[in-house]
Amino acid sequence: MKNNKLEDTSKTKSPIAEKVGVKAARKSKARRNVDQRVWFGLGMMGLIGWSVVVPTLLGAALGIYLDDNYPNDRSWTLALLVAGLAIGCFNAWHWVSKEDQAISDEQQDMKDVDKDK
Repeated sequence: MKNNKLEDTSKTKSPIAEKVGVKAARKSKARRNVDQRVWFGLGMMGLIGWSVVVPTLLGAALGIYLDDNYPNDRSWTLALLVAGLAIGCFNAWHWVSKEDQAISDEQQDMKDVDKDK
């Protein structure tokens, strides 16, 4: 008899109770993932930094090699340093836009879940 009452009350939840339940679940999930978000943010800063530094240094190293082995009026080091920096900035922009899209997709999914309930 008790089981039937529990089933009946769970089926007849008011819309307000459902919204409160969804928001409470979202808050508890956010509280559990605080440490993950902090580490994720730090990791993302490191990833963005390395995505700029590595192509810049590779461009400079290649430029130094070309300047030493193939002397010319123009500096390969400076040209390839700037090219590496441009590639690194594009790479960082790519990563940031990808993560921004993932965050906005997750937020949209949460809004869709709220609307459905």
